[in-house]
Amino acid sequence: MSSVASGDAARRRRRATVEVQQGLRELSAELTLLNRKVGTRLGLKDTDLDCLDLINAHGPLSPTALAQRAGLHAATMTGVLDRLERAGWIARERDPADRRASLVRALRDRNAELLALFAGMNSSLELICSDYDAADLERLAGFLRRTADAGRKAAGELDGKP
Repeated sequence: MSSVASGDAARRRRRATVEVQQGLRELSAELTLLNRKVGTRLGLKDTDLDCLDLINAHGPLSPTALAQRAGLHAATMTGVLDRLERAGWIARERDPADRRASLVRALRDRNAELLALFAGMNSSLELICSDYDAADLERLAGFLRRTADAGRKAAGELDGKP
């Protein structure tokens, strides 16, 4: 490959990398806005909705494990869990492995309400994904996992964790 061609390829790669970074920032902003609007419709604060999502994805969880995943202080987590419990989104139960501890689980009877508010986005994602073959989608999924891992690592570094 000539030096001109390799220089063009390097510029194209840099431009594409910048476009990916800009796209991720824009996606983050749009998803934050969507979540804020969903939370408002449900009467939930942003942090409450984030924690509910974590419980739905990874629960049941101990309040301590949830606080760690959410990056929240234990006292803040108590307020979040109190609000979610009062609103009928979660239940706190004794941990069968340690009766002194508790676990937080999502109450699934309200999930339809939550899913209905995300239906437009989920339909759009289905349509977008239909333009890609399975190999492309696997590659995109891998990219998103690695990007999420990089975000977790960067957040941990800000907390002084390697």
